[in-house]
Amino acid sequence: MSPTTLPAAGPEHGHVTFLGAGPGDPGLLTLRAVEALSNADVLVAEHEVLDVIRTHARQGVSVVPTDDPSSVSPPGTGTPQLTVVDGTSTPAAVPAAARDAAHLVMEAARGGRRVVRAVSGDPGLDTYAAEEMLACAAAGVPFEVVPGVAAAVGVPAYAGVPLRDPHGADVRFVDARTASDRCWTEVGASDGTVVVSTTLDAVAAAAGELVSAGRKPDTPLSVTVAGTTTRQRTWTATLGTIAQTLKQAKVLPSPDGARPVIAVVGEHSAPARRDQLSWFESKPLFGWKVLVPRTKEQAASLSDQLRSYGAVPHEVPTIAVEPPRTPQQMERAVKGLVTGRYEWIAFTSVNAVKAVREKFEEYGLDARAFAGIKVAAVGEQTAKALIAFGVKPDLVPSGEQSAAGLLEDWPPYDPVFDPIDRVFLPRADIATETLVAGLIELGWEVDDVTAYRTVRASPPPAETREAIKGGGFDAVLFTSSSTVRNLVGIAGKPHNVTVIACIGPATAKTAEEHGLRVDVMAPEPSVHKLAEALADFGMKRRAAALEAGDPVTRPSERRPGARRRRSTT
Repeated sequence: MSPTTLPAAGPEHGHVTFLGAGPGDPGLLTLRAVEALSNADVLVAEHEVLDVIRTHARQGVSVVPTDDPSSVSPPGTGTPQLTVVDGTSTPAAVPAAARDAAHLVMEAARGGRRVVRAVSGDPGLDTYAAEEMLACAAAGVPFEVVPGVAAAVGVPAYAGVPLRDPHGADVRFVDARTASDRCWTEVGASDGTVVVSTTLDAVAAAAGELVSAGRKPDTPLSVTVAGTTTRQRTWTATLGTIAQTLKQAKVLPSPDGARPVIAVVGEHSAPARRDQLSWFESKPLFGWKVLVPRTKEQAASLSDQLRSYGAVPHEVPTIAVEPPRTPQQMERAVKGLVTGRYEWIAFTSVNAVKAVREKFEEYGLDARAFAGIKVAAVGEQTAKALIAFGVKPDLVPSGEQSAAGLLEDWPPYDPVFDPIDRVFLPRADIATETLVAGLIELGWEVDDVTAYRTVRASPPPAETREAIKGGGFDAVLFTSSSTVRNLVGIAGKPHNVTVIACIGPATAKTAEEHGLRVDVMAPEPSVHKLAEALADFGMKRRAAALEAGDPVTRPSERRPGARRRRSTT
């Protein structure tokens, strides 16, 4: 058996995987962790850890809280607040509030089930994991350990604070909540780097302990909260000035003082070089909450691109896709496709691909039905949807990804080389006539068929609507005139501090007609170029703030009262 192959669960005792979920960024999960999660029957984890691991669990899992989530104990104290996710499709009432973690894990493992016990960071550094492993061993429950990225290592890396330099200084790790006087004395007498796990309101006390133990007050110090997430924030100071720094930044006093932080102390950790090494917090859209008003299928790749720039995408569907009111036209066209009625089929959207694919499946057809037919796609995303269907398009615009761009590359009808002069064009009910008119001009006959209808989506939740109108979003991406009209119609007009980014002149004109100020326009009509343009805008905005000596803020922090509110991104 390969060392990375998961062992089979026992028929009586099951199997438990103690898994490190890392410090907060889901991208830091190991390949082995993802494999274990995808095979798990039951997950046991703290509530905040569930947000990191749940996307890799099997579909159809249900979440069953065993304790009141509002009464979560501070990290490192009390009994862990546990949540169970199992393979059932409906929540089960599990009266386990008083059970300890080890009992809950072993109970879940009974009956041959695979259990993943996920902890923040690494299991080897977790307060309770070792006790739970011993309990499993005593009960004869087989288990394994999947290491994770420890917060004390991962957070400084994301903060741009290396723990060692070419001089090779020692690195000491201290949990301020359990450190003894002897521990503080030892690290205070050392000149190595000290990584302290503590809370925001206890940072100054930990700094004082180090100074009392012999560290100089001017020793550099960095403090990072919410490390490896888009809520991350880092302050640099010295042991003697950190209390004043947090006060001047209006971070303390605060009801959020119990939030865990990682503090790195020492000359060799070089916090003073963060200007060059802060790769994560210096991303062009770091922490920006960006509204993506598209259908969920269309928004996926755009949201991934925004995350790569450090943004927090929030997808709000503005258009719902429904079948045509009269399906007979679509049915006749698909039958004609099979019987050789068409020379070409042109797809102008991912939704058109989906509509044809669903009709194929209804008739028991697959991609082989496209044999002998030329296929065109309006752009890269549509082409990807076709490839996923098993169809490689023959024509994708070499320039602008639009109907006009498609016509630029479309060959005119030639009766010598084209045995059939007809094109099947499955589209939305509100599609423009540009493509049809252009194909007719090139000599083609066109069957313009309504493959799906687009209707205005339901309004988003009240919280989202308030954020849109109240300036809670930093930017909104409009990818068509209909997204402008529909978003304003279902949720209201975005606040004037929100950056408005449009895919092209027509969309920008519609936005201006609705009283919006357009800040960013894509250099060409592509959603990915639009995201790039927004990132470029964010980078220039950040550079201007740094050059002026101002703090780097997000657009939403300019709205009235924003500084008094805690960010939720």
